[in-house]
Amino acid sequence: MGDFDGHGSSNGCTSHESKLKDKTKVKFSEDEEMLIARMFNLVGQRWSLIAGRIPGRTAEEIEKYWRSKHNPP
Repeated sequence: MGDFDGHGSSNGCTSHESKLKDKTKVKFSEDEEMLIARMFNLVGQRWSLIAGRIPGRTAEEIEKYWRSKHNPP
């Protein structure tokens, strides 16, 4: 019982990462979508490089967006 500190989970994810994974859909503007598509065509799956061109976006958000649009279940 003394090991539980209430922060994160035992699998190493922080609460921020857990919240990001829990979101089902991240909203992107039309401009962001076009930029992601153009950057993907130039650099491929280098999500952190693409994220560096879109202020306020993380590589994880962009990868999740891309996979939801281009790899449907």
